[in-house]
Amino acid sequence: MVDFIRSDLFLLTLTVGLYCAGGMLYRRMRMPLLHPVLLTFVSLIVFLLCADIPYERYKEATRMLDFALGMSVVALGYLLYEQVERLRGSLLPVAVATIAGCIAGVASVVYIAMAFGVDRTILTSIAPKSVTVPIAVSVSGPLGGMVSVTSVVVFCVGIFGSIFGEWILARCGVRDPEARGFALGAAAHGIGTARAIEIGAVEGALSGLAMALMGLATALLVPLMEKYMY
Repeated sequence: MVDFIRSDLFLLTLTVGLYCAGGMLYRRMRMPLLHPVLLTFVSLIVFLLCADIPYERYKEATRMLDFALGMSVVALGYLLYEQVERLRGSLLPVAVATIAGCIAGVASVVYIAMAFGVDRTILTSIAPKSVTVPIAVSVSGPLGGMVSVTSVVVFCVGIFGSIFGEWILARCGVRDPEARGFALGAAAHGIGTARAIEIGAVEGALSGLAMALMGLATALLVPLMEKYMY
């Protein structure tokens, strides 16, 4: 029995099954705290701790999902292609918003962490917090960051944006659907985009665009910012 629950097939099936079950529960309840990614994340942590399965073993068993995550980056190119017409009339403001969002997202978390005396490795790990996991780990890893820390931080940022992003935007007086969607995608990557799609078609489209552009900007700017910020 112990060998079975540690097998690749069981751990991979468990991960996918928990996500599917969480998705069904979320569609029925429509509560942000029941987001399928959050439920799967917490459930897997509890299971691995109770079954005394090290993370390295779980990562090896689910390497197929890591491969799929990498392929998902390619799909971001299609999101950009879909929004070509919308970009033609708004290229400058979209570019400025993307660069400003990237710099603000990186600088805010890095300088706050520096104020608490966090070492350079952790700073590098958390810098690309606002982009989807495959891009974030591809940025932090070569710079000396801890991929596991990056993954957790990106996940937490996405969940926070999904739960509180709409509320924060409302309190700040942001009513324009394009601005709301772009903000959710820029700050909370894929999980924020999923929430934006639920809010409306315009919000979802701009959020997907922002997620793709932020990924590109972060991959290009973080290595440059890393040399001068810390």
